[in-house]
Amino acid sequence: MSKVSSLSKAVEEIPDGASIMIGGFMGVGSPLKLIDELIRQGKHDLTIIANDTAKPGFAIGKLIDAKAVSRLVASHIGLNPETQKQMIAGEIEVELVPQGTLAERIRAGGTGLGGVLTKTGVGTVVAEGKQTIDVDGDTYLLEKPLIAQFALIYAWRADHFGNLQYELTARNFNPPMAMAAGTVIAEAGEIVPVGVIPPDQVETVSVIVDTLVGRED
Repeated sequence: MSKVSSLSKAVEEIPDGASIMIGGFMGVGSPLKLIDELIRQGKHDLTIIANDTAKPGFAIGKLIDAKAVSRLVASHIGLNPETQKQMIAGEIEVELVPQGTLAERIRAGGTGLGGVLTKTGVGTVVAEGKQTIDVDGDTYLLEKPLIAQFALIYAWRADHFGNLQYELTARNFNPPMAMAAGTVIAEAGEIVPVGVIPPDQVETVSVIVDTLVGRED
């Protein structure tokens, strides 16, 4: 059964106040049309989990410009001065997470793990309020899994069932985020007939994807 939907209908199911994972690295591999539609529909008070907020006027940066985000979990905001401005003004709550830890917390959320043990951040402000565990004389932080109500991801190619294939570095955060959300909405650069994507090249399987939107929508 085809999972292809119109852009507007796909985004309509996302309520205000939702938690959303958005794939991409500085906009590479981000679902740009889905982001634009969130803004067009006036979605607000969103919790965004992403690697970064790109830059003003681009990708996730557009959500920041629109003040649609109330809480952000990301690895860095250094290239988006608008995010920094809103954080300093208290308009947005920002949780900064080391990039490797962020990726592992998302992976843990998608695979049902209870957390991740890491030395990164031990003895720094990152460790404040977090549980530590000693293993063979070494101290680790217990970083809890990340999950979200929705994941908005971008695939290079998809078939009508929702099997996805990524391209080069645009793979980044998209595959683990697809595993860590209750509802997955994928934007595809190209939608092809079932069978065109070889089974061993499917990188996110259709059973995980709920809705598919084409670039031409």
